Amino acid sequence: MRISVDLSEDQAERLRRAAERLGVRPEDLAKAGVMDLLALPEADFQKATERVLRKNDELYRRLA
Repeated sequence: MRISVDLSEDQAERLRRAAERLGVRPEDLAKAGVMDLLALPEADFQKATERVLRKNDELYRRLA
């Protein structure tokens, strides 16, 4: 599955710098973050998902 994610310029730059520090491609770092999130136990995954949804609630409303 291929997923596209829109990042702000600041977020993209932070991802690029973090990837550079770790010696990996930004795409690989983002993929690792998603894999880590999916590997969380169900309760932790649910809490993390709810936190992300609350944090981005306004963005999701604007995109709807």
